[in-house]
Amino acid sequence: MPAFNDQIGRTIQLPHIPRRIISLVPSQTELLFSLGLDERVMGITTFCVHPTSWFHGKSRIGGTKAIDSARINALQPDLILANKEENDKQQIEALAGRYPVWVSDIKTFPDALAMIRSVGALTGKETEAGSLANEIDTRFSELVTPQKSTLVAYLIWHRPWMAAGGDTFIHHLLGRCGFNNVFGDRDRYPEIDLTELSGIRNITILLSSEPYPFRQRHIDEIKEILPAANVLLVDGELFSWYGSRLLHAPAYFRQLRDQLSALPPPGIPTL
Repeated sequence: MPAFNDQIGRTIQLPHIPRRIISLVPSQTELLFSLGLDERVMGITTFCVHPTSWFHGKSRIGGTKAIDSARINALQPDLILANKEENDKQQIEALAGRYPVWVSDIKTFPDALAMIRSVGALTGKETEAGSLANEIDTRFSELVTPQKSTLVAYLIWHRPWMAAGGDTFIHHLLGRCGFNNVFGDRDRYPEIDLTELSGIRNITILLSSEPYPFRQRHIDEIKEILPAANVLLVDGELFSWYGSRLLHAPAYFRQLRDQLSALPPPGIPTL
C-alpha cells in the first residue's frame, strides 16, 4: 500500500489512486482543478471560489475552520487535503481518525512547489504537477529583484489592524517581489498600531483584498494617520495562494512595481 508523507511529518496510506477527494483549502482546490481532477473532487469549502464552476457545482462542506463533518461523512472521501494554518487542528485530527488526510504547511516558495508536486503524486497526476511546478519556478526565476527594495507594510485585517509577519508565505513572496517587509521581525500576523509607522520614512502600505476586504475608505483612514505614506489595494490571492495561481503572480508583481514607480516617493504628502 503506497505511503505518502505530508508537510507536517505525518504519513498516510492510500490503497489506490483517490477517486473521492475533498479539499479544505481554497488554493489547493484550484490546484486540483488545474490538474484536471474535476470528476474526482467531491467536496470543497465555502471559501473555494475558484474555479467558479466548482464553487457553484461542487458540494460544500462548511468553512475552512468550521467543517461540517456530517457532510464529509456523506461524501465518503478517500483523500482529504488540508492545511496547517487554514484549518482547525482538532477538526483535522478528528477527520484523520476516519480518512486519509494530507496536510500542507506553506511558509516559503519552495514549500509551495513541493506541495504541488506532492498533490500530483497523491492523485496520480505527477507529470501534470511537475510541469506546473516547473513553469511556476521558471516564471519566478525571470522576476528580477530590483537593486533597491521598497519598504512596505502588508495589512491583512482592520480593527484591529494586523500585518503579515516574517514567518509567513506572504512575507516570502514580498521578498521575491522586491519588497522589504517592515514587520519581518515579528511572528505570524501581529496586531499593530498605525502610529508605529509614523516615524518611518519611505513607507508604502499594501492593503490586501483578503482575508479582510479593504476598500478606498480604508486608504482614506490610513492617510489621515500617515499622510506621507503611499497606500495601495493589492490582490491578496496573488500574495497568499500557494497553488496554481502562482503562475500569474510574477506578471502581477511586475505590474505592481510599475504602479508604485509611477507614484510620488513616500514621504512627500500629495496635495
